[in-house]
Amino acid sequence: MRPLTPLAALAALAVLSTVTACGGGSTGADASKGAGGTVTVRIPDPGNAGVLARGKKDGSLDKALAAVGAKVAWTGSAGPFAPAAQAMNADQLDIATGSITSGITSLSQSPGFAFFTATDPDPVGEGILVREGSDITSVSDLVGRKVAVNKGGTGEYLLLKALARAGVPADKVERVYLRPDQTAAVFNAGQVDAWAVWSTYAVAEIGSGKAHFVADGTAIGSDNYSLNAVRSDFATRHPEVVKALYRYLHENSAKEKSDPAAYLNVFTDAGPTAVNGKAKEVQIDFTRRGGTVDPIGAEDIKRFETVARFYAEQKVTPNKVDIAAHLLDIEKLS
Repeated sequence: MRPLTPLAALAALAVLSTVTACGGGSTGADASKGAGGTVTVRIPDPGNAGVLARGKKDGSLDKALAAVGAKVAWTGSAGPFAPAAQAMNADQLDIATGSITSGITSLSQSPGFAFFTATDPDPVGEGILVREGSDITSVSDLVGRKVAVNKGGTGEYLLLKALARAGVPADKVERVYLRPDQTAAVFNAGQVDAWAVWSTYAVAEIGSGKAHFVADGTAIGSDNYSLNAVRSDFATRHPEVVKALYRYLHENSAKEKSDPAAYLNVFTDAGPTAVNGKAKEVQIDFTRRGGTVDPIGAEDIKRFETVARFYAEQKVTPNKVDIAAHLLDIEKLS
């Protein structure tokens, strides 16, 4: 996955008020230290799937954190990175996951967080989705059409990147800005012609047999890494906890990649957070072909910079964001 995996976001999405509801108004020092000196790390609840969901259920995450004198407090639920970034800035959340694209837009606004892991761009689980039977058979066919995207995040990046690669001017395609959790109904009603989207939402559409990618991450040439972020003050105060969390995510993301089914439907196999039937097959395939949670390396940083330049060129951000200034080397953290 991806850090925390795209599957974690199968939980109900949360706006900032939900993410921060359990955060309280404590200062960083007060929030992180509990009875007996135990450090509390606040993480969005992972829902029904992924590495953290399984770790929550089987107690392995508690064990890994206890080894460094820490414990987890599940705060809100996994969802878009932008509100999570705001929650970290407000000292109401310590860890969050998101894409490099949404990360860059969040970094353009007085960030109080840094990234400490990288997972390679998803080669098959993100792209430009069209309905079955659509006359859109290539990116060039999007000219004059409406495409749903989430503003400043993965969706807008994927569309702009696909258009640039196909030599299509961005202003020839109408971007319809929608929240990801509101887009499926609009897409299926035919109110937009395509949807630039990632696996969290694409799995259900592809699994239903009603949609397919006209271009996936590989075809687009996506540099859309998935990242884990930590509140800056928390990383300064508790580097050993951040390192322990990294080790847990790294080791278990490899296990998830080799056995994706074991990380699906962790708490229930029924209801809106469960994945079954063809959608389950699609998700298993996407996870097997995806990446694992790794340290941020020099090559990763070059690709992050490429995205930052692209966003500035496309006027998504007013200037090029200095992404390198907000990265942690997990192997040197102390």
